[in-house]
Amino acid sequence: MRRLFRSHIAAVCLLLVGLTSAAASAPGLAAASSPPPFRFFSPNSFWNTPLSPHAPLAPNSHALVADLLRYVHGEQARKIGPWINARTDGVTIVTVPANQPTVTVTLDGYSDANLSSAWSAVPLPYGARPSPGDNDLAVWQPSTNTMWEFFQLHQTANGWEAEWGGAMRNVSSDPGVYGPGAWPATLTADGWTGDEYRWGVTAASFPIVAGAMTYQDLKAGQIDHALAMVYPNVRRRTFVSPALRDDGWSLDPNSLPEGTRLRLDPRLNLAKLKMPPLTRMIARAAQRYGIIIRDQSGVMSFIQQDPTGVAPFVALGPRLTGGLYASQLLASFPWSHLQVMKMDIHQGW
Repeated sequence: MRRLFRSHIAAVCLLLVGLTSAAASAPGLAAASSPPPFRFFSPNSFWNTPLSPHAPLAPNSHALVADLLRYVHGEQARKIGPWINARTDGVTIVTVPANQPTVTVTLDGYSDANLSSAWSAVPLPYGARPSPGDNDLAVWQPSTNTMWEFFQLHQTANGWEAEWGGAMRNVSSDPGVYGPGAWPATLTADGWTGDEYRWGVTAASFPIVAGAMTYQDLKAGQIDHALAMVYPNVRRRTFVSPALRDDGWSLDPNSLPEGTRLRLDPRLNLAKLKMPPLTRMIARAAQRYGIIIRDQSGVMSFIQQDPTGVAPFVALGPRLTGGLYASQLLASFPWSHLQVMKMDIHQGW
C-alpha cells in the first residue's frame, strides 16, 4: 500500500536466521548446480530477469550512490543499520492448500469495492500471525495461483480486518506489480483483476512478497531474483518505472525515487571479498538481478520472509550468519560498488 498511513519505523529486532540458540543442526547449503528455488511472478518479470553487464547506468549514478553511502555510513556509525527486516516488518507468507476454508477479511477504514470483493473469500487460516510492526501478511495458494496481501491485519471478535492490501490472480505469469505494469496507469476498474495500481502493501505498487528473501532462497543458498529495499531518503512525488506511485518526502535531487534499481558493479570479483554466507548470497543477487527501492523507511533495510512459524529457519542461522546481527552481516557488503541503473522517471502527486 502507499505507506501514506504511517511513517516506516526502523526495525530493532534480532534477525532470526542469526540466532545461535537453535538446537537443530543447520542443513547443508545446496550446491551451485541445484535448481533455483521457487520464485513469485513471471520468469520474464523485472524481479526475475538478470541485468545485462552492459545495461546503461543513470548519468548521475555516482552522485546518487554517494548520497546513499552517506546514509550507510551514518547508520553504521550509530550501529542501527543497514538492516534486514525479518521478525519485525518482514513478510509473513502463509502457503495454504486448495481445501483451506475461506473467510472474509473486512477492509477497515478505507473504501474500495473491488478490494472488498477480492477479500470476501480468503483462505486465511485461523490464528495466522502477521509480521509485527506493520502487521503484514501474504496468503499464497499455489493450487489457484492466487495471492492476497494485507497491511495492519488483525483478528478481532468480529473476524479478520485489515487497513489495506491487495489480491492477485495468475501470480506465476504476473509482471510483479499491481496495475498495468506500464505508465500511464489505467485508473478504471473491471472487477477483481488484481491490477489496480492503488492496491498492494508497498508504497511503489509492488506486491509485498516481491524481492523478499524467502525460506526457500536461504535453504537453497542462492537468491535468484532482485532484492527489495526500503530506504530513508526517498524522493518526493517521483517514481521510476515499473513503480506506479510513491510515498517519498525528500527534495534532495540526489535522493532515490521508489522503483529505482541499483546493482553491484558486474566487474567486482565477489569471490575475492570476505563475507558471511548470507551476505555473499545478498551480494550475488544484487550483482546479477539488482536491488529495487520499494518504500520509505527509518533505516535502510533488505526484506526477508518473517521466519516465525517456519521452524527450519532457526536451523539455517548458524550456517548462514555465524550468529551476527543484521547490521554486522551487512557491514561487509560492498556498498561503495553500487551503481544506479538508467531511470524512467515519472512525477507523482
